[in-house]
Amino acid sequence: MISGVGSPAGLRSVAVGGRAAGGMVARPGLFGRLGGPARVTVVSAPAGSGKTVLLRSWIAEAGLAGRAAWVAAGREERDPQRFWLSVAGAFRATGPGAGLVRAVTGAPELDGWALAERLLSDLAPLADRLWLVVDDVHELGAEALRQLELLVMRAPPGLRFVLAARHDVRLGLHRLRLEGGLAELRAGDLRFTAAEAGELFAAAGVALGEPAVAVLQERTEGWAAGLRLAALSLAGHPDPARFAAEFSGSERTVAEYLLAEVLDRQSEAVRRLLLRTSILERVSGELADLLTGDEGGERVLLDLEAAGAFVVALDADRSWFRYHQMFAGLLRLELRRAEPGAVAGLHQAAAGWLAAHGFAVEAVRHAQAAGDWELAARLLTGHWPGLHLDGQAATVHELLAGFPAGLPAADAELAVVAAADELAQGSLEAAERYLTLAGRQPASVPAGRGEYGRLLLGVVRLLLDRQRGNLPAVAADAREVQAMAEVADAAQPGLGADLSALALISLGSTELWATASQDAERYLDRGIALARQGGRPYLEFTGLAFQAMHEFYHSFTRAAERGRQAVALAEQHGWTDDPAAGIACTVLAMVLVWQGQPDEAEPWVQRAERTLTADTQPAAVLGVLIIRGTLELERDRDAAALAALKAGEPLARRLGGPHYLVARIRALLVHSLIRLGQAERAGQFLAGLAEQDRDRGELRVASAALALALDDPQATLAVLAPIQPGPDPEDYWGFWRARAHVLEAIARDALGDPDAADAALERALDLSERSGDLTPFLLYPVSGLLERHARHRTAHAALVAEIRGVLAGTQAESRHGAPPPSRPEPLLEPLSGSEARVLRYLPTNLTGPEIARELGLLAPARTNPASR
Repeated sequence: MISGVGSPAGLRSVAVGGRAAGGMVARPGLFGRLGGPARVTVVSAPAGSGKTVLLRSWIAEAGLAGRAAWVAAGREERDPQRFWLSVAGAFRATGPGAGLVRAVTGAPELDGWALAERLLSDLAPLADRLWLVVDDVHELGAEALRQLELLVMRAPPGLRFVLAARHDVRLGLHRLRLEGGLAELRAGDLRFTAAEAGELFAAAGVALGEPAVAVLQERTEGWAAGLRLAALSLAGHPDPARFAAEFSGSERTVAEYLLAEVLDRQSEAVRRLLLRTSILERVSGELADLLTGDEGGERVLLDLEAAGAFVVALDADRSWFRYHQMFAGLLRLELRRAEPGAVAGLHQAAAGWLAAHGFAVEAVRHAQAAGDWELAARLLTGHWPGLHLDGQAATVHELLAGFPAGLPAADAELAVVAAADELAQGSLEAAERYLTLAGRQPASVPAGRGEYGRLLLGVVRLLLDRQRGNLPAVAADAREVQAMAEVADAAQPGLGADLSALALISLGSTELWATASQDAERYLDRGIALARQGGRPYLEFTGLAFQAMHEFYHSFTRAAERGRQAVALAEQHGWTDDPAAGIACTVLAMVLVWQGQPDEAEPWVQRAERTLTADTQPAAVLGVLIIRGTLELERDRDAAALAALKAGEPLARRLGGPHYLVARIRALLVHSLIRLGQAERAGQFLAGLAEQDRDRGELRVASAALALALDDPQATLAVLAPIQPGPDPEDYWGFWRARAHVLEAIARDALGDPDAADAALERALDLSERSGDLTPFLLYPVSGLLERHARHRTAHAALVAEIRGVLAGTQAESRHGAPPPSRPEPLLEPLSGSEARVLRYLPTNLTGPEIARELGLLAPARTNPASR
């Protein structure tokens, strides 16, 4: 049988007015609910939740002392007659009740029913508002409760009821609930927030910093009595912060309170269940039965929850429960006192049950608590792939920390998991050392697990090579992992397909960083599809992040969409510190910077900078530095741009194999030196590069910019000559070719050839219209050329207006409070040459005949050369 729990008189007797007093605080939000329109308000919460103090504070705050009849239904009020005599006396002590309720004394013929009927008769003429507040309603017997129900259901309209109890009592109030006449305050409503806890400590004269207050509020879960007891213990304490960090249910004052008011009131069978299951973070009926050796654990847990005995249901089905942190601390202390030799065995039994039911993380923790290191190691290594695929790197790190020092290095499988952990923490060298140790200790692999050990090694080797950006190695690793699908499926059904998704996403992301080729798209698409099919949102999230990066080179709109999808998954699952979240933020920043919106891009750049580290993601960090440098150049903060771009040079040297980002960051570095007036340093930097590097398109553009800075437009054209105007597989959207055309336009204009300059500028606009990239016109001095170009025939009048608006610092109206304007998506089939020629002139201000002349359909009109 489950017993109710009592409340210490010392805590009940604190008088509280409108302001905090006696170490308590006023709570206006709750006061408003108590005085609301409902006929009946039920306050149901465990012992020490502050129900009595709350009600007394509300009465004082609302000025209801003369209109609230207060009855404390202690155990002596189990006799119905005695209870109703107390109710009648309380009514007579109020203003409205004094003239209505007749004096009454106990007599054999006046049982509880007769007294309740008499009160109904006396109160029938009630015109004013009157409250009956009954504290500790759970102490009433069944007959008194039925009589109280009668009073509630037949009371006059002006009579309101506030009923406080440790747990729900049977009062038949369901009709009132359906009619909206019942208000309910539960334990969650009464919990103190961190701010209220701070007020409580301040009112009690305890000086405590916000971090310590937050710790105590979290430890006590806002439990009023726990906070009050902490305040009493803190008075005069030499180290309040340390006390807060160590405060638990085993603290003497808390333990004494919980023992007296909760644990000592339970039967021996219930005490045994509570103590033996206290080792668990959560408990079910079946698991409780295993640890107690009894039956009926679920019923006991349900009854404990209903009785308000610090037991909380964790799911809608009420099949899993947990104990209040303070109560759990006391129970574990009592278990060590009562059954010290049973603790290890309980943990071991729990580990076996949890592992068999698929709760790997909890199983490992209990195996570690039992000191069964072999079981803990096999459980962790056996479930590590699933933990990794679910994005639980922090959990793996915590579990590894629970092993004795040196054990991971002595166990081959555990060494592989330790390598993965070092990788997640950013130490590639330490990861390599652990993999080497694992390869040297085949004898430590349990019998029958040799193939599985090789699978673990292959997966972690794939992750290591992916972070190094070593494309050939990643390709080989991916093939090896996919070839071991049967081994994976034998360890866990469906794991083979999940690891194939990991291999494809790893291959696609590495291909993307190394070459930005179309193969990356194919790998990523297949990997994301497998991740979704297998229900692995973490894999989907990482794939989307890299897919966003790939889409940047095809469609800014789709890139931003994939980036936002990845960020949404990260925020939903708590992966915002994962490197893939940094990749997604990088893409969103890049789209905005390339569209000429540096201020909108800034927060995304900062998130990427906080999330990505050079040790774990050197290529991604190189990309972020390119974005930061471009952003600062757009803001005319050239020195800041140079500092960011110079920081990328050491990373460029660290990347394994050729990398397209290296040429891009070096080209921008040259450009920033030029803008700072350091043309000589820019020339020296270019001269120090290998010839094959200087021949790359991005660095040819940088060399051309340097020639222009040296006032040599002819040399500019000579440097740009090898760059062909047509498509380039290494520059799909023409990002650097558009810059080349802009520099050509500036050079030809300087040489006195405005027609050729306009033609070059039009080619740059063609590419920018297709890609959405405005940077060619933001990084080079083209304002005058654009102004002149806008007055002449151009197929890109709207784009020219947009660029000029950005340059003038007045963004187009559509940019304010709206997503970046989207660029046209690729067509299902290409336009014919004549269709494309016609469409180019539609956004212009040319008349129909003028467009016809441009297309060669009419004879050209005479023009005035001076109009140029």
